[in-house]
Amino acid sequence: MKIKRLLCGLVVLACVQSVSAQESKDKPAQRPTRDPMTLTEEQVAEIRMPTVLQRLVTGYAKAGDRQRQSWALAKLVEIYPNSGDRKIELAVLYASLGEKSKTYDLLMKMKAQGFGYDLAGDPRFEKVSDTKVWTYVVDNLKANLAVFGEGKVAFELPKGDTLFESLGWDPKRKQFLVGSAREGKVYLSDDKGRLKDFIAPNSTNGMWSVYGLAVDAERDLLYVASTASVFYTAFNQNDFGKAGIFKFQLSSGKFLDRYVLSGNGVNTLSTITVGKGGQVFAADGVRNIIYTIDGDKLKVIAADPSLPSIRGLAASDDGKLLFFADYELGIFGVHLGTGAGFAVDYNRESLVLGGIDGLYWHDGTLIAIENGMAPKRVVRLSLSPEGRSVTKVMPIDVANPAFDLPTYGAVVGEDLYFIANSQKGLYGQYGELKTGSSPQPVKIFRSNMRFAWGESGITTNAVPVRKAPFEEGKELIRQEPTLGKPAPQPTPPEPAKKD
Repeated sequence: MKIKRLLCGLVVLACVQSVSAQESKDKPAQRPTRDPMTLTEEQVAEIRMPTVLQRLVTGYAKAGDRQRQSWALAKLVEIYPNSGDRKIELAVLYASLGEKSKTYDLLMKMKAQGFGYDLAGDPRFEKVSDTKVWTYVVDNLKANLAVFGEGKVAFELPKGDTLFESLGWDPKRKQFLVGSAREGKVYLSDDKGRLKDFIAPNSTNGMWSVYGLAVDAERDLLYVASTASVFYTAFNQNDFGKAGIFKFQLSSGKFLDRYVLSGNGVNTLSTITVGKGGQVFAADGVRNIIYTIDGDKLKVIAADPSLPSIRGLAASDDGKLLFFADYELGIFGVHLGTGAGFAVDYNRESLVLGGIDGLYWHDGTLIAIENGMAPKRVVRLSLSPEGRSVTKVMPIDVANPAFDLPTYGAVVGEDLYFIANSQKGLYGQYGELKTGSSPQPVKIFRSNMRFAWGESGITTNAVPVRKAPFEEGKELIRQEPTLGKPAPQPTPPEPAKKD
């Protein structure tokens, strides 16, 4: 997605206060700025820059102008249709303004996308909660919170100040590999969570925080995506901004090579995968660049500064396509032969593809771990033959109680093992454990990627539970008067006849 600057030459200030443009004799005249407090709904709708819109949302909130705040936030929701947090914030704004129809319509559309919330008794919606429609909306959003799927916690890793952020699988020796962002270590683990030291950072390999692991079992290789981050307990300020891929022998842990990015700004390698023929791909989720190993260095194969945050990577088995998830905007792909990029199309009215951290290829489908979705879930996406669109969705595990912050994992046969409760929320921006934080055992969850494989699935719709027909809800909304008069109740279904 390319985000255009502004339409019609409209210039909007970062704050709500009016500032006059100053001109000097020795400088060319500046384009006059416009007071944000005078902007109309149409003018706000013309803005295309998310950063400007977010500043307007913040500024209007401080100024107490909830009407203009809702206009700016509505435009942000249009740009980022996958963001449940923004949509709920907008629904709260509509409710505070007493705009029942807008509140109900937005929440029902969210319900159709698969979002689930428990809004019963929520005081933020007090002004719109006195109708039958509201009860209907609340019941349906709550229904989407129902636990779905057969996955379960397979084992736990010991608690401690380790910040385990990545998993790998060695199929020959039947053991997991676990990466620590705090220690910069790679551990071996059995299926009971018992750990053994395997690889440690030292002066020879020069590793830092371990953020990603990729196994090339065919070539007996392990690739580690490592970054000199503040979370690394041995962090050295002189290394700040460095990141790289480190290559080891999978069977022994012997250090073989490294490919380091440095000297060109702050680098972060957080995701890594191996494709056909042993080709390695790694993503910088901050600068939004994807690299591959080319000879003795890292080569850029895709970059787009307009993307908010690249996360998971998944290569097709035939070696032709590399898919990647952007946390805000969905899934994209790159034709590895030509370098051409494309967005994977999907029905935004019935599917959310934002909030994806882990992304994996399995038998012609993509498996996505959505921790930015409410409820958190794992879904299987069937693609069109050319990989440019989602044709079918099958929820695999939804709203499981173990899903605190599910992130990354490893494919083991037909199962996906992944971290279900990442501990990174316990740490501050400088890498320190927050006051009162106590790391818990890390739960490793197992989802069967072939769950309900023979089922027809849901055509671009990832809603496993629906409490009432959507058309019934739409009819209720159409009947609801805007001035708060009692809405007609839906006709109850006839009782089933007894035999």
